[in-house]
Amino acid sequence: MIGFHVHAHPGRVSPELVEAFRALPVANVSDVMSRLSGGGPLLQARHGGGVLAGPAVTVKTRAGDNLMIHKAIDIAEPGDVIVVDADGDVTNAVVGELMVAHARYRGIAGMVIHGAIRDAGAIRAGDFPVFSTGISHRGPYKDGPGTVNAQIGLSGMIVAAGDLILGDEDGVVAIPRAEADAIHEAAVKKAAAEDKQMQQTLVGGMDRSWVDRTLKEKGCIVEIDS
Repeated sequence: MIGFHVHAHPGRVSPELVEAFRALPVANVSDVMSRLSGGGPLLQARHGGGVLAGPAVTVKTRAGDNLMIHKAIDIAEPGDVIVVDADGDVTNAVVGELMVAHARYRGIAGMVIHGAIRDAGAIRAGDFPVFSTGISHRGPYKDGPGTVNAQIGLSGMIVAAGDLILGDEDGVVAIPRAEADAIHEAAVKKAAAEDKQMQQTLVGGMDRSWVDRTLKEKGCIVEIDS
């Protein structure tokens, strides 16, 4: 059946690169990717805290159905991140406490659900990374169809199997596997620049002249003295 398919995984970013990204804020990575790649503001952390980092195993499923998510967890490798496009529908939860426990047992690094979860209290009390767009007590169906390891989209963020998934309190970003090294290098420079800016700010050493210069260039009328 078309649209009901478990594909072979095409390959993953290296564990060393995963760990290197883990130390970087999602915001810095997003900035150096031109602020164009993000899973949307509704994709929020539901766990108690901690960074999510790992290569994607992608799932596309019918809204409210988790059959293919179960299959993805069963075939994923330790360190993988299960990334699910459930159409962003939050009527029925597609992941709950039992599935999270099974994923943790199998060594999965975390889950990103473009849809709803349930058992939110138990997930919030733990440190297993789970991001979702909503919460619902209504349970899932287990009929399919869906795909595993095909390209998916989460509110405009394209995710292919093997891409590096990074998540923190600010949200989730998908880093294309082929561009991961270059993005890491740029994000490290961005983080260092922001650290320097913070130190200058704390001692009052920041040059703020750019604000008035930009206002002047844009034609803003300022009737007070700066």
